[in-house]
Amino acid sequence: MTEQTTPAGPPVLVDRDGHVETWTLNRPEVRNAISDDDVVDAIVENAARITRDDDVRVVVLTGAGSAFSAGGNVTAMAERTGMFGGTPAQMREGYRRGIQRIPRALYDVDVPMIAAVNGPAVGAGCDLSLMCDLRIASTRAFFAESFVQLGIIPGDGGAWFLPRVVGAARAAEMALTGDRVDAATACEWGLVSRVVEPDELLPAAHDLARRIAANPPRAVRMTKRLLRESGHSSLSTLLELSAAMQPLGHHTTDHTEALTAMREKRRGEYTGD
Repeated sequence: MTEQTTPAGPPVLVDRDGHVETWTLNRPEVRNAISDDDVVDAIVENAARITRDDDVRVVVLTGAGSAFSAGGNVTAMAERTGMFGGTPAQMREGYRRGIQRIPRALYDVDVPMIAAVNGPAVGAGCDLSLMCDLRIASTRAFFAESFVQLGIIPGDGGAWFLPRVVGAARAAEMALTGDRVDAATACEWGLVSRVVEPDELLPAAHDLARRIAANPPRAVRMTKRLLRESGHSSLSTLLELSAAMQPLGHHTTDHTEALTAMREKRRGEYTGD
């Protein structure tokens, strides 16, 4: 449940360490709800920025305070304000011009994203974690596709993302019951790749991010794009796309450096060229 208070600071904090950025949802007073316009704008603008910035190789996304994200702002829902206000037709546009901008923006990002789920990921907050490529959870985290418990549906693309992560049967169980899935079960189901103690969460996420960022960045971005396209492409189509992308990798300076480093038994140093 969220309460309306005066926000303090930017809705998303951005910290850069080398080639890795950490984005922290910064609305702990509403448990990092993501349905308000300023939060949507911040996520979308940062997504567009890193797509243009070749120096950013990986993003870690987490939440300030005790929650990863409570999803929709329940107070705004009850008061029919913001994207939840107006007639049904106006509300439809509110979703399209509001929270639905987030899945569109993040799906188009070529930079790998890791969700460091520090606490509850509920409703659209659960779906936000699914929009990332990888998820690591704290033992304090849980996931809930809880829309039905409020008498609504996943309005942010959750019905598309969830089955692709946990499979059709488990997605149906989560979406139709709205029940919580604890971190250990989430790991068993493949929703997260690992579960760690709270104080180990960000170090583990940053370690994974650095391992990804250590690879030739153009190859990493193209690999992410292939993985995205594989979800809705035939094998023949994906092979054609792979054949078109592969020469781009072969003609990079980083590819030459990788071959040289392998022969010299040392770690490669990659520039993105």
